[in-house]
Amino acid sequence: MNAPLLVRPVGLRVADLNDTVERARIGAFVHEHAEGTPFHLPAWSVAVARGCRQKSHYLVAERGNGIGGVLPLTEMHSPLFGRALVSAGFGVGGGILADDKATVRALAEAAWTLAGRLSCPSVELRGGASPGTGWHVDDTSYLGFVRDLAADDEAELLAIPRKQRAEVRRSFGNDLDIETGTDAATHYALYAESVRNLGTPVFPRALFGEVLREFGEAADVLTVRHRGVGVASVLSLYWKDAVYPYWGGGGDAARALRANDAMYFALMRQARERGCRRFDFGRSKTGTGAAAFKKNWGFEPQPLTYFARAADGAAPRKVNPLDPKYSLQVQAWKRMPLWLANRVGPWIAQGLG
Repeated sequence: MNAPLLVRPVGLRVADLNDTVERARIGAFVHEHAEGTPFHLPAWSVAVARGCRQKSHYLVAERGNGIGGVLPLTEMHSPLFGRALVSAGFGVGGGILADDKATVRALAEAAWTLAGRLSCPSVELRGGASPGTGWHVDDTSYLGFVRDLAADDEAELLAIPRKQRAEVRRSFGNDLDIETGTDAATHYALYAESVRNLGTPVFPRALFGEVLREFGEAADVLTVRHRGVGVASVLSLYWKDAVYPYWGGGGDAARALRANDAMYFALMRQARERGCRRFDFGRSKTGTGAAAFKKNWGFEPQPLTYFARAADGAAPRKVNPLDPKYSLQVQAWKRMPLWLANRVGPWIAQGLG
C-alpha cells in the first residue's frame, strides 16, 4: 500500500494505511467533513485490498494545519474488464473529498498521473467533488435512495406506501425470527444465491469478512430465519447518524415468506435503537426492479453523479451487467449451478471494483 511522494510541491502523498496514527488522522478528517462517507474511510480501502487482492493507493493532500483532502483509490486489475483506478473500490460512493477547489484539482490530477504510472488506462470516481474538465460525467446510470427514519414502528409503517406496507404486515405472520450478529457464513450463502439469480457473479467471501473485521461495531449482519433456517440476510454499515444496508439478499424461500420485507423493517427498528436518523438504501441502476422496490418503500430516487477519465479520449470502461453486450452472459449465469457460480464468481467479481 505504500508509494513514494507524488507531487511534493502541493503536499500530496500516498498514505501508509498500515500506520495506525495515519489512519486515525484520515478517519477524523473524513468524519468531520460534511461529504464524508464510509467508503472514504481507511477501513474500507484496507478491507477491499485484503478481501479482493487489489492494491490500495490512498491519496492525501496536506496543508499547513492538517489534512485538506483525500481520495481513496483502488487499483483494479481484471483479465476480463481491464485495469482502472477506482474510488472507492467496491463502494457506491467515494470520489474526491476536499476543503477547496484547488485541492480538488490537485487530487484529480494526481490520480490521473498515478494511473499513468500504474498503466491504468482509466480512473473512475464514484461521487465526490467534480474533478473539472476532461472528465466524463455520468448522472443517469445510478440512483440513490435515502430518507429519514420515523420515530417508532407504527410511524415507520405509515411512512411506507400502502401496497408495500401491506407486504410488511403480512411478513409479521410468517413465523420469522430476527437475529443480529456476525453470522458471515449464512449471510454469504444467501447473498451468493440471490446475486446468482440476478445473473451477476458474487464477490469473494473474504471481502465480507474483512469489512466486518475492519468496521467492528460499526458493521453487523442481520439474518431472518424461518424455523431455524436462514432465508434472508443483510450486512450493514453504520456511519454517523445513518445505517447503510449494503449487501443483502435472500434464498428461494424468501419471496413466499416476505423475508426481505421483514428484514429491512427490522433493520429500520434496529437502526433507530442505535441512534440512527437516516436509512441509506444505497444505489440501484436506473430502470431496474431494485430501484422500483426501494421506491415502493417510500424512498425518492436521486441521481448519483460519477466521473471517469480514460486515456486518449477513449470511452470509460463499462462493467454494467445491463449493457446489452452482457445479456447472454447474464442469462447463462442465472442458469449456472450455484456451487459453480460460487466457485467462478469471486474470480470474476474481484476485478469489477
